[in-house]
Amino acid sequence: MPRINQFLLNTALFLFVISGYSQETDTAGQLQVFQRTLKLMGSRFDLTVVAENQTQGDAYLDMAIAEISRIERLISSWDANSQTSKINQNAGVAPVKVDRELLNLIERAIKISKLTQGAFDISYASMDRIWKFDGSVMEMPSEEAIRQSVAKVGYQNIVLDQEKGTVFLKKEGMKIGFGAIGKGYAADRAKALLLKNGVTSGIINASGDLNAWGTQPDGKDWMVAIVNPLNKEKVFSWLPVKDQAVVTSGNYEKFIILNGERYTHIIDPRTGHPSKGVRSATIFTANAELADALATSIFVMGVNTGLDFVNQLKGVECILVDDNNQIITSKNIALKAVETQSR
Repeated sequence: MPRINQFLLNTALFLFVISGYSQETDTAGQLQVFQRTLKLMGSRFDLTVVAENQTQGDAYLDMAIAEISRIERLISSWDANSQTSKINQNAGVAPVKVDRELLNLIERAIKISKLTQGAFDISYASMDRIWKFDGSVMEMPSEEAIRQSVAKVGYQNIVLDQEKGTVFLKKEGMKIGFGAIGKGYAADRAKALLLKNGVTSGIINASGDLNAWGTQPDGKDWMVAIVNPLNKEKVFSWLPVKDQAVVTSGNYEKFIILNGERYTHIIDPRTGHPSKGVRSATIFTANAELADALATSIFVMGVNTGLDFVNQLKGVECILVDDNNQIITSKNIALKAVETQSR
């Protein structure tokens, strides 16, 4: 049975990170926190590094931004000249040679698709947009329309040639997209580059896809704040994160209610139906790429299947919020102990 913390009942989760430090005060010889917030990959990124001075901190932040921008150019579906767009443009026509980095990312995505039995699928981008979450959909589309909307979806039709370094989508009109894994991957790559260049502590927060390493300058862990999304100014619990990724997917605002059922904007790529039952899924694991993909998968799987799935994975934990605002955790998370944790 999942453990439900009574203190948190009727309260949904939202996560963000606060370093707890005043920042960008140039004190020579002392490690300090330097932060920058900006829009990358179409989303808000909050970058944090620990450095000795402003000049060094700025250099590290610039390095992370350049890396994330490079990845955006590689995987963007909006940039007609990206390698991802070239793959989509040649669907059903011819294989496209790509960088080894992109080939490996697609290969890992396919492995996650197999692991989740298709709940995660980068070919979701092939779906027809029959669902809208702007209030314009007032009735359930026909079963035929729903079935046809996912006719071109299927990771099984992504063909990789490791020797030639090519990607081929079998069906004409088929597309791939990295919306459910790309920001996590970018966070991981930025962290890896900073570590390689001697940055011992930091946080890459890609709109809730977060990867943290090291500690704050005083040796304390970075802290993730848990707040009520209905009152995001109010923090009521903290969670330490160290050398770990934390990713949250939520559907607090983008949903529709049809025939008395609440449906989220995350569509099951296997059936074309919107997911339901999960209001928020937070995944804890070693890297943000996997956490990002799993957070989306849990929405598609639903509470019980998703929780069972996570409990079978080594090194992966989750906190779920269901449609009744109940908090449900995987077997190794005890939220009660977190309540008394202070920054």
